[in-house]
Amino acid sequence: MATRYFTPAEANALLAEVRPAAEELVQHRRAMTEAAARRAQLVTRIAGNGGDFDPGEARADAELFEREAEAAARCVERLEAIGVLVKDLDSGLVDFPALHDGEEVLLCWRAGEDEVAFWHGADEGFAGRKPLPFE
Repeated sequence: MATRYFTPAEANALLAEVRPAAEELVQHRRAMTEAAARRAQLVTRIAGNGGDFDPGEARADAELFEREAEAAARCVERLEAIGVLVKDLDSGLVDFPALHDGEEVLLCWRAGEDEVAFWHGADEGFAGRKPLPFE
């Protein structure tokens, strides 16, 4: 069970804090993905013939990946400190634990959405989203 439950109104009020952290998380995750892709291309290039290999390039991508990973972890910590559950780093998907008819459910929001407008059962996940208000 969650340590804190949110009403839809409370979850929407917290978006002023959640939104910037989730959007920043998405940006850091995207930068991590791009650095990893560059590294994979570099490995392929080296495996091909090793020509044009710049060790500084590999080091810079590794350092960038590490910095972005640390920044993403800080975003997750900020979000978890608020009481939300981070579900997807790439889309900034978070859930706010809530109660509906005595059952634990999750209010669902992701970066880019205007408000917390969906919920799902604790075992349903994103695919089971239903519109608020509770039915």
